[in-house]
Amino acid sequence: MPAPAYQLPGPLGAVDAVLGGAGTVEYLLLGLLVVNVVTRLLAHRKHVSEAGDDTERLSRHPLHVASNVALVLTVFYYTTLDQHGGIVASTLIVGLFITDFFEFEARNAELRRGVDLDAPKGAIGASVLALLYVGYLSLFQFVAPVWSAIV
Repeated sequence: MPAPAYQLPGPLGAVDAVLGGAGTVEYLLLGLLVVNVVTRLLAHRKHVSEAGDDTERLSRHPLHVASNVALVLTVFYYTTLDQHGGIVASTLIVGLFITDFFEFEARNAELRRGVDLDAPKGAIGASVLALLYVGYLSLFQFVAPVWSAIV
């Protein structure tokens, strides 16, 4: 994607100069989503081990919290570069963020009830949707010639 025809004022203009446009941010989003899936797996393993230690409340995994914050900030920045793709990606990623919050609270409720902890199925589903869309945004250029020949 070409860079926007305008320069954003203030600190976002400096970020534009460093990152080089929307194409780079799409790959950054894709990488952050993969990191988020890995940190979700690590957080779930930590929660299962904490549940086995008879704790009263689970603790949040700091890497997962950091990946969530980085993901939300990056997608909001991407919205300033590509409004259509950014708004759709923002909707999916903010939905993922909210789902992560409620999945954590659901694990705490399961711990209080004394049942086995379930996998964060809702957050996994939201991650898959976000990965599919951001993957489409960032990787479609590689299959575009074949796609154009077919369609």
